Amino acid sequence: MTGNSLKFGTSGLRGLVTDLVGAASVNYTLAFIAYLKGKGELAEGGTLLVGRDLRDSSPAIAGAVVAAARHAGLNPIDCGELPTPALALESQRLGVPAVMVTGSHIPADRNGLKFYVAAGEIDKVDEAGILDALPHVDGAAIEVKPLASGESSALARYERRYEGFLGQNALAGLRIGVFQHSSVARDLLVRVLHALGADAVELGRSDIFVPVDTEAISPDNTRRAGVWTADLVLDAIVSTDGDADRPLIIDQCGSFVRGDLVGLLTARFLGADAVVTPVTSNSAIEASGAFARVIRTRVGSPYVIAAMRDAEGVVVGFEANGGVLLGSEARGLSPLPTRDALLPILAVLGLMRAEGKSMSELVAELPPRFGSSDRLEQVPPDRAAILMEQLRRDAAAYFAELGEVLEVSEVDGLRFTLANNDVIHYRASGNAPELRCYTEAATPERAEALLEWGLNAAERVIR
Repeated sequence: MTGNSLKFGTSGLRGLVTDLVGAASVNYTLAFIAYLKGKGELAEGGTLLVGRDLRDSSPAIAGAVVAAARHAGLNPIDCGELPTPALALESQRLGVPAVMVTGSHIPADRNGLKFYVAAGEIDKVDEAGILDALPHVDGAAIEVKPLASGESSALARYERRYEGFLGQNALAGLRIGVFQHSSVARDLLVRVLHALGADAVELGRSDIFVPVDTEAISPDNTRRAGVWTADLVLDAIVSTDGDADRPLIIDQCGSFVRGDLVGLLTARFLGADAVVTPVTSNSAIEASGAFARVIRTRVGSPYVIAAMRDAEGVVVGFEANGGVLLGSEARGLSPLPTRDALLPILAVLGLMRAEGKSMSELVAELPPRFGSSDRLEQVPPDRAAILMEQLRRDAAAYFAELGEVLEVSEVDGLRFTLANNDVIHYRASGNAPELRCYTEAATPERAEALLEWGLNAAERVIR
């Protein structure tokens, strides 16, 4: 019924386009609908919202979702091309489920489906329910047509949410580069920045899908950022991943601002009492002393959302990729407990203006804990498991040249803290055949050196 590359990860269902296009998309949508009907959360004639990113394969997959919804007796509304958080906001407003067609930051030969119930993102229990329903549906005979265009009211409402967030002309005097590439928010970002008084400079627009990963910036994009900031005299460069639920921020010197630090600065600007973030995020969050409570989770928005429900006061969640989840009302914004890129971009720019500092100055004032991360690609789960087993069996030997292992966390993958307070953390990606490596140290140079060591050491084991 489905291709074997399709699986649920930290951000919904993902897999090869060749496995997802056609009957598989229909069947997963039918299973999602059957699951909701079985729980009494969806009735005949109910509404299903559908959105998509700018990948070439997304219109066909979205067409399959719409066809499945009609076959199941629902009223599908095609919301067109829009950010995932915009679709989530509309789902929350109307109290209806939604399906976003996106592969986020992964390459164009892959795509995915993100499912939302009326209350927000699905959780692990919901994933299990969809998988249980999957063998009992068959949409092979359902006719599918790619979608051409959709109605834009959901996008307009999301845009209005942020046009008034900081106040009129709050960003006047700032010259901000917008790295547009193939982000579904590329035009939205420009419009919102202009509405807030900034001079938005459009950069790097692409008609071909570009898989921008906000946790692993390519050397080419790093080089381009340095040229843009120098030649165009920019205060910052901002961008997002493909579906605009993860931000990318680069300071006025062309240096990348890590997503977990973006989250920290955003939480400060929003006046957070409680911060919820995965174990992969920088320990500067605790060291900053800015928050009454910091809660650590496994990687993935379902785990962050679950922990946010138990927190009190102004609650802000974020992941190491910089995607911010708003768990309570803050600075006039209603809660939106799904990853959002526009909120952290505007919050950090707002903090710059409020404190009269450059982006690099904001970052320099944070506790001196520096992180770095990258990945080994084309690492199947069985090969990643070999590394994890070796580390569990004899971590002391593996890290012998770096020093003694003082602490090990297995909240998600394996995170090792060494005697000199260096950190190396390995985990297999939940979205793609990749092994992620995260490091943390007292200087950026040391964090980069640790990352190079960690990737090389891992490659010797798994290749």
